[in-house]
Amino acid sequence: METILKRTSGDDQKIALGSMTRLKGVSSKLRAVSTPGVKIKIQETGEFITIPKKALSLLITILSNMSEGKSITIIPTDSEVSTQQAADLLKVSRPHLIKLLENNTIPFKKVGSHRRILLKDVVAYEKSLQSIREEKLKFLSEQAQDLNLGYE
Repeated sequence: METILKRTSGDDQKIALGSMTRLKGVSSKLRAVSTPGVKIKIQETGEFITIPKKALSLLITILSNMSEGKSITIIPTDSEVSTQQAADLLKVSRPHLIKLLENNTIPFKKVGSHRRILLKDVVAYEKSLQSIREEKLKFLSEQAQDLNLGYE
């Protein structure tokens, strides 16, 4: 898996913002249409291409992130990632990730001496952490309300 990270330029942000706004408007009209694909015209060549409606939705998400200056990475869900890539995705150190793997918190396999982790397992772990955080925060906020600590 090759990862290419490039910062979104200011010009790209402006173009993305304009495109995203127009695509959102068009997308809402397309919901009523029953065809599975959407035909797009490439202005420079005059050619038409048909893309799935889901791809249009993904394009809107990409443009939305680009308009905010965020970098985008697209990785197939069945991809395997290295320990460093998984650590980067989870925003933890590589040694911490290794501990999670060795404790069987996240499943992995060994290819020679290298550990490989399915991207879907990394995402599942991240979602479970988020769920636990939300649960704990809800408990703390309820406790603060019960104790009348002034958080209103």
